[in-house]
Amino acid sequence: MATNKSLFFVFLLLHLASFHGVSAKGNPNYADALAKSILFFQGQRSGKLPPDQKIKWRSNSGLSDGSAANVDLTGGYYDAGDNVKFGLPMAFTTTMLAWSILEFGGKMSGQLSEASAAVKWGSDYLLKAATQTPGKLYVGVGDPNSDHSCWERPEDMDTPRPVFSVSPSNPGSDVAAETAAALAASALVLQSRDRAYARRLLLAAKDLMGFAMQYRGAYSDSVRVACPYYCSYSGYKDELLWGNAWLYRATKNATYLNFINSLGANDMADIFSWDNKFAGARVLLSRKTLVDKDKSFEPFRFQAEDFLCRILPNSPSKTTQYTPGGLIFKLSSANLQYVTSISFLLTTYAKYMTSSSHTFFCQNVLITSNTLRTLAKKQIDYILGQNPLGISYMVGFGTFYPQRVHHRGSSLPSIANHSSHIGCQEGFQYLFSGNPNQNLLTGAVVGGPDQNDAFSDIRTDYTHLEPATYINAPLVGSLAYLAGRYGSG
Repeated sequence: MATNKSLFFVFLLLHLASFHGVSAKGNPNYADALAKSILFFQGQRSGKLPPDQKIKWRSNSGLSDGSAANVDLTGGYYDAGDNVKFGLPMAFTTTMLAWSILEFGGKMSGQLSEASAAVKWGSDYLLKAATQTPGKLYVGVGDPNSDHSCWERPEDMDTPRPVFSVSPSNPGSDVAAETAAALAASALVLQSRDRAYARRLLLAAKDLMGFAMQYRGAYSDSVRVACPYYCSYSGYKDELLWGNAWLYRATKNATYLNFINSLGANDMADIFSWDNKFAGARVLLSRKTLVDKDKSFEPFRFQAEDFLCRILPNSPSKTTQYTPGGLIFKLSSANLQYVTSISFLLTTYAKYMTSSSHTFFCQNVLITSNTLRTLAKKQIDYILGQNPLGISYMVGFGTFYPQRVHHRGSSLPSIANHSSHIGCQEGFQYLFSGNPNQNLLTGAVVGGPDQNDAFSDIRTDYTHLEPATYINAPLVGSLAYLAGRYGSG
């Protein structure tokens, strides 16, 4: 039944021409997409919701999180369509939201306060996770295996909520360094609003970075339940580079630069994600040479441009696959996370290039800032509906968008419409239903199409229908740039 409905849905997409998210100039309404991309984070909130909560079908949840270890770990974000809180993707999400504001906050107009609130919701939780118990960083709440055996609203959770941590005897350099990056980046964003709070964030970031450097090890070796969900596939050297880069930007303390230079982190990369930070760190460090004219950072510029040459479609050294419709395609599961993260780096590096009128070559091909911006815009436009199917992969944007998102809270009836408890197994009827989701998860970007631009709106297909905070976070920055340049389209 669900398959027939999904095929009919795709058939409509192919045969109906109107698309409300596109302006008369042919550009999507970037300002609307920006607002919705930020609003999505309210749908992912855990803990006690504030009075100004705009996604009204969500309610309080996870109010006893941390009690298994006699600590307060309420708040933070559910990473995707389930009800577990994983520290590594949450920290990356927070870092990318903060970086989006640092680079493009001036173009966010009325959305700057909303984006800053999304950063603070993440940093509040991460600060608690880093400071509740001396010598420990809490990196997860909830048993992912039990959680994935249920289809429950977060408000109804009755699965075990164990707490997971790293420590000197059970190290986690990757998650500690990523959390340090998140707190340092958040401090830079929030210091103008609350200087004392920003100092607390930065102090915790320094402590975590010291821990990450002193006690080396991948957190998924210490916290076994992290796999296969958020294994540290790339190791931890990329996070040490990334975390020290953020501490250096936040403090200008040469100690962090010395750490960076001692790492020998020279792995080449053609991807950027919650797991692999090499490319992001190199773009961040390139700012020093391109914007601040400090030529001692030139090696990072060379590495950043090597990454970009592996991405650009006309580059002789390209290692990146594209779909027939022009979408960057890296991996079959949640591919749009790589599209949004790479597009952010393209947009940000173009900004740095513009500040110094810089160009570079991919072998014999000249690359300008406009080269990068054109590719980034094409990727974002594809997500927003300018693709072979004419479908927006952002929920609530445009005329046609996914209706059966792989997301527990969105697919189940809200507390307002169904106040009685919906049990672990009882909820599966909503997972397998062919009906559209009952609650609109506005702004959520799903995993996206396959390598042939094909997409079926089937809720059980989590590889293509599940949203995630780390898909949206870097998208916020790219949309802010585009909204600033093109307005509402």
